[in-house]
Amino acid sequence: MNEKIILLGYMGSGKSTIGRLLAHSLSLPFEDLDHFIARQEGKSIPEIFSQKGEIYFRKQEQTYLKELLASPTAMVIALGGGTPCYGEAMELVRAASPYSFYLQLPTADLLLRLLPQKQQRPLIAHLSEKDMEEFLNKHLFERFPFYTQAHFILPCHGLSPEQIVEKIKEKIK
Repeated sequence: MNEKIILLGYMGSGKSTIGRLLAHSLSLPFEDLDHFIARQEGKSIPEIFSQKGEIYFRKQEQTYLKELLASPTAMVIALGGGTPCYGEAMELVRAASPYSFYLQLPTADLLLRLLPQKQQRPLIAHLSEKDMEEFLNKHLFERFPFYTQAHFILPCHGLSPEQIVEKIKEKIK
């Protein structure tokens, strides 16, 4: 395996968890784009959002995505939830690898996962639980055309991380 495997999906869909497990299983390095950005910028994602704004973040995100995709190293990359929806991200992803996976989960699953981590998520930190469900539905609707440009759409409801990793491995053989 000397390709990049790229995971995308909404925040809370398990991209980082699945990415780490998959990378370990394939003996590949793992890179979480948000963590890569934070290391490069010397600030957490919430700090970047609050200090420099979303437009700055999205521009930097595109720059760092290009850098990771251009690396000659095979690796597993977990994109940020919004990454596919900005700039030319999906064109870059599709051109860089035949292995992009949309980890698809219904709103109810995402809500259960995101409620406990709400304060660490800049896009939802200010929302009530009721408003959060509406926000997730709206966001998923808006992002669907971008997410579904992935080479593979992987429904993940009811699957364990290990089962999801096996499904991905079946596709890349």
